[in-house]
Amino acid sequence: MFSIRHADLLDIAFLPVIEAAADTILTSIDGKPLPMALPAGPPRGELAAALKLLVAGRPCVGFARVEELDGAAHLEQLSVLPHRAGQGIGRGLVEASKDWSREHGYTSMTLSTFAEVPFNCPFYETCGFEVVEDLSPALLGLREHELIIGLDRIGRRVIMRATL
Repeated sequence: MFSIRHADLLDIAFLPVIEAAADTILTSIDGKPLPMALPAGPPRGELAAALKLLVAGRPCVGFARVEELDGAAHLEQLSVLPHRAGQGIGRGLVEASKDWSREHGYTSMTLSTFAEVPFNCPFYETCGFEVVEDLSPALLGLREHELIIGLDRIGRRVIMRATL
């Protein structure tokens, strides 16, 4: 069993390690090996300045980072240690992120993810997210940034939204 809680300063040191480990399970998309590694995550200072950081477990084995884009909550990152995948931790973090966002007055939550990775887009659909094509200025900017850093060379990306 795991508990979801607000991240504390000690947790922040573990988050880049969790993100890097979680990225190792993304070795192929649609059966094709990835042509490049994923870009490194944000530095600790940027993580500490996140709108909201939720973690699962003590010590933490997963985290969710929530930001704000164009007045909506935005799930910027969801990472779970690979050996803890499939235990409901990611789903618990998504639901806790949605709950926190709703409690703080947000009416929707967005995210950007890989379309064809089973534990990305299809997983988020089971959490109530839908692919959207009509993008706000901030989401368009996010997609442009993802293009610049090369995420689209790894696999097709989509923006998703859930109504809170």
